[in-house]
Amino acid sequence: MKKLASVLLFTSILFTATAQHQLVKLWETDTTLKVPESVYFDGKNKVLYITNIDGKEPWGKDGKGSVGKVGLDGKIISAEWITGLNAPKGMGLHKNKLYVADLTELVVIDINKGTISERIAIEGSAGLNDVSTEENGTVYVTDSKARRVYEVKEGKASILLDSSKLKGPNGVLKHKGNLYVLDAGTMYRMEKDGSLSKLAEGMEGGTDGIENITGGDFLVSTWGGVVYYVNADGTKQVLLDGREQKINSADIGYDAAKRIVYVPTFWRNTVVAYELK
Repeated sequence: MKKLASVLLFTSILFTATAQHQLVKLWETDTTLKVPESVYFDGKNKVLYITNIDGKEPWGKDGKGSVGKVGLDGKIISAEWITGLNAPKGMGLHKNKLYVADLTELVVIDINKGTISERIAIEGSAGLNDVSTEENGTVYVTDSKARRVYEVKEGKASILLDSSKLKGPNGVLKHKGNLYVLDAGTMYRMEKDGSLSKLAEGMEGGTDGIENITGGDFLVSTWGGVVYYVNADGTKQVLLDGREQKINSADIGYDAAKRIVYVPTFWRNTVVAYELK
């Protein structure tokens, strides 16, 4: 009996250690979005905000960029809700303010009024990319071209991490007091002394979006088309790989309550929703 119990316990541990996650497709929007780069899930207002780069140049200063709104059922509410941007990418929300990275400035959108309320110029920036907000209103934004991470407080930006530590930062996430940064295929956590601790590496295709799942587990997307499940021990599993079909997976959004991942497909002009199992 004891032997059987030991075998069952070992089998249970082995199954837990090797348990695999998967993404189950729920829906896909139509193709009226215009090169969607980032998705932000707003659970309070039950809507998805989508940044549209538009045009053929991902870093073009052409005024074609916009922010769209999509319902949680995948129906497009407004493909171009806010216009007049350049190459908008990552977003972060604090109260009723949506912060959008747009080349060299943070565009602040009043989501209640549906208007741009402020443009915060980031001095010395060259290619702002992803955004994360903290409960106290502090905004963190990466600069992939200048190889920096900025901290923005009350409209004033300062350099938090510089090019001596970074190769080309993209995804950023402030979560439970910790700052996580994706940089050239590697996931880091910033420590109190400003150093970077490597948590996971070897993620191919240009690390882009990052979302916490639970505890030390994260989802990481790469622009090239791969979405990874990154475990707390640094091991990872490929959940989605669109490289062969040339389907990108840029800056993802995540509904933690329902475990739904929202993936912008960039050149395919759609957003796809998946349930994480």
